[in-house]
Amino acid sequence: MKKTAVLLYPQFSEYELSVALSILMQGNKPIVTVGLSKQPIKGESGLTCVADTTIHEINDDEIDSLLLPGCMDIMTLIDEQGLIEFIKKATSEDTIIASISSSPFLLAKAGLLRGKKYTVGLTVEDMEKLGIFEKENYSDDIVVQDGNIITARGRGFIRFGIYLGNALNLEFDKKWFIE
Repeated sequence: MKKTAVLLYPQFSEYELSVALSILMQGNKPIVTVGLSKQPIKGESGLTCVADTTIHEINDDEIDSLLLPGCMDIMTLIDEQGLIEFIKKATSEDTIIASISSSPFLLAKAGLLRGKKYTVGLTVEDMEKLGIFEKENYSDDIVVQDGNIITARGRGFIRFGIYLGNALNLEFDKKWFIE
């Protein structure tokens, strides 16, 4: 069975991954954590993780989905071209992509949100300043799915995880996640 690649970068938001990871576990979906390097990665609440592999070493053929958490300050990743190239290279029309909070910025930068309805946890002013988002496709909804791409605002992390589980056709107990 192919894996879900969980991207980890400095200041990633741990709580935004919690329900999605639980659903992946319940659905027996294997994961692989992927970092920018082999260095320990500290999340926004201080949890330190060591990724299984890096964006440069992962075998794209072993994954069928990507899970991107938000980040306390997504602008720290603005010049991480290797991350953007990995996202482009690792995705196809069949790849399920789940991106929450500020991380849809990375999808927009990779060109994956072109012509897609999306949401993002950035202010309208920040989105305009960045100049890479299509305003006409923005939705104020908590979670948005357009084809193979799921985007969510950070506070929608429970529904976001459920959308991911459904998109991957996983069996899981939705009662665990009643809001």
